[in-house]
Amino acid sequence: MRVQSGDPTAHAETACIRNAGRRRDWAELTLVSTLSPCIMCTGTALLYRISRVVVGENRNFQGAEDLFRKAGVELVVLEDADCIQLMADFIRAHPDLWNEDIGM
Repeated sequence: MRVQSGDPTAHAETACIRNAGRRRDWAELTLVSTLSPCIMCTGTALLYRISRVVVGENRNFQGAEDLFRKAGVELVVLEDADCIQLMADFIRAHPDLWNEDIGM
């Protein structure tokens, strides 16, 4: 979505939270992400007090996981082989997009 919309903040986690709309049950929700969330997405999840985050993998990129832990968020890192390969393939095929995505 970041590329298609031209919105540099349209990371998947932030777009997911945006699309969830106005609600009061954030603390009961689980945010699931293929990749370890960057600091922007981590901050958004913390702002809305999402209490559980499931990450497919953090080998290709380890985001601000320490901030989740410090805030008492349950963080589950699956180290899923398919997620690891998917992200590695994307980074290899699109290094410019990847570097733009993570603010390099």
